[in-house]
Amino acid sequence: MLDRELIRRQPDFVKSEIARKHLQAPVDEFLEVDGAWRRVRIELESLLAESNALSKSIGNLMAQKKIEEANEAKAKATELKTKIPDLEAQSRKLEVSLAEIELAFPNLPHSSVPPGKDESENVVIREWGTKPQFDFEAKPHWEIAENLQLLDLPRGAKMSGSGFAIYKGLGAKLHRALGSFMIDAQVSDNGYQELQVPFLVNRESLIGTGNLPKFEDDLYRTTDDLFLIPTAEVPITNFFKNEILDGADLPLQFAGLSSCFRREAGSAGKDTRGVLRIHQFDKVELVWFCTPEESYQILEKLVVHAESILQKLGLHYRIIELCAGDLGAKAAKCYDIEVWSPGVGRYLEISSCSNFEAYQSRRADIRFRREPGSKPEFVHILNGSGLAVPRLFAAILETGQRNDGHVELPIPIEKLMGVNII
Repeated sequence: MLDRELIRRQPDFVKSEIARKHLQAPVDEFLEVDGAWRRVRIELESLLAESNALSKSIGNLMAQKKIEEANEAKAKATELKTKIPDLEAQSRKLEVSLAEIELAFPNLPHSSVPPGKDESENVVIREWGTKPQFDFEAKPHWEIAENLQLLDLPRGAKMSGSGFAIYKGLGAKLHRALGSFMIDAQVSDNGYQELQVPFLVNRESLIGTGNLPKFEDDLYRTTDDLFLIPTAEVPITNFFKNEILDGADLPLQFAGLSSCFRREAGSAGKDTRGVLRIHQFDKVELVWFCTPEESYQILEKLVVHAESILQKLGLHYRIIELCAGDLGAKAAKCYDIEVWSPGVGRYLEISSCSNFEAYQSRRADIRFRREPGSKPEFVHILNGSGLAVPRLFAAILETGQRNDGHVELPIPIEKLMGVNII
């Protein structure tokens, strides 16, 4: 959600910035409804003030025995009372329409975001490590996992449909170990407070993060209008919904390991083999709440925290800065981390680290006071994956594969698994 005053005062700027994302927004519709709402509010406030003044004058006139004037004031007050409810109803209706229109606005891109129309124009910022070399033909993770009996995709599909995986044996243990390793690293090394969050959230929480109303078809919904979370970003962001924070406590940083549920997985017809794109997966989410002036420094720190996992595991990756056309609706600036998948032969997105500025905090009404009694301001909210378990699982299998079909595990994972080779 954008600042209403910005749209009112600089509508052409808002249009041009949204156009940088190759998106559209109902700026003109907003201005029309907003203008009507403000005119009604002005008239309503004027009538309320006049009504209050008349009510006070009636008592004075009666005390002064000015009966005729008092009766005229009563008649006028009665007339006003018939108009006020109608104006109040108009105001409420226009306010609802205005709020619905506001939810259709994407965030504006930060001035530093590079131009571009789609992912082909994203910018490689840096790489870490080297691509593994093999003296044999590298296999994709689904072949490795099948040979080592780490995954059972057919039975997952049998019980739940395509896009659901069963990890078994050492595959299940590796999956569990990766989640534990990542959340422990973020808490112990990078100072995050861990949250174990609900997997079901209400509609208001998803509106707060910007997933609704636009992406409702991508979500799993229950009969009582709760939704399975697409990421722990949703419950963690709404941890402070409708609250005013003490500025002295900022920044605040939280991490959560959760299952994530996404109906759209594989709908585009790509990454449908193995566990690269599935409907249910585990992921560590990192979320920051901070003051506006520090949010872009924290974005750089967030990327470092997310990529630290790949460095600890010795996996080659690169950092991508998204161009404006690939930025999506919610983010003001975003970096993707892509891990190298030697069996597939390409980079896989394993994390997105985004600064939403005040876009989500306006929707969820999360503010802070710099000092006691000062005017509340909206916090800036950032989040990033730290990281997604299935693609990390795949990268470890493919990077550690040997010619004999077994897999060498990264040293930090050996300690959790109790073995160094699967």
